[in-house]
Amino acid sequence: MSKLAQFPILLMLACVVAGTYGSIHNQISYTVSPDYFHAFKFHQFHVPEVLQSRLGASLVGWLASWWMGLIVGAPVLLVGLILPDADSYRRHALTAFAVVVVTTLVVGLGALAYGYLTISESTLPDDWRPYDVSDRIAFARAGNMHNFSYAGGAIGVITGSAYLFAVRMQIRRRANNKT
Repeated sequence: MSKLAQFPILLMLACVVAGTYGSIHNQISYTVSPDYFHAFKFHQFHVPEVLQSRLGASLVGWLASWWMGLIVGAPVLLVGLILPDADSYRRHALTAFAVVVVTTLVVGLGALAYGYLTISESTLPDDWRPYDVSDRIAFARAGNMHNFSYAGGAIGVITGSAYLFAVRMQIRRRANNKT
C-alpha cells in the first residue's frame, strides 16, 4: 500500500491514540482531583450521573482528546512522507506517534509537578471559587495539567517530526555509505 493510501488509515489511528491517551491521562488527573470532574468536566461534557466516576473521567478524556489526533497526526504524517518507502513510512509514523505521546505525557506531568510546587491557597486568586469544590488546590493542579497537556501535544508535533527527519537523515547516510 502506498504512503498516500496509508495516510488516512494512519490519521484515524492517530485519533484512536489521542483518545486513548486522553482516557488514561484523565485517570491521573481524577486521582489528583475528583472535584475537577464532578464540579467541571462532567457538566461540561454532559456525562450522565451514573457514569460520574473514573469511567466517566475516561469518557471525558476520550471526547476531549480524540480530535487532537487530527491536529497532531496530520502534520506528523505529512512530514513522514519524506521517508523513502511505504514500509518505513508506516513503521516510523507509528514510532513518531509514540514520541508525541511521551512528549505530551512529560509536559503534562511536568505541569502537574510544577503545580505541586507553586499552587497553594495563597497563590489562588481570592475571587476564584469553583462551585462544589472541596479542594481548590487539587482542582487547580489538575486544571494546570490538563491545560499544559494540550501544549504538550503541540510540542509533540515538533518532537515527532524531528524524529522523522532524523530517520530520513539516517536512511540517507546509510544509502550514501553503501555507494
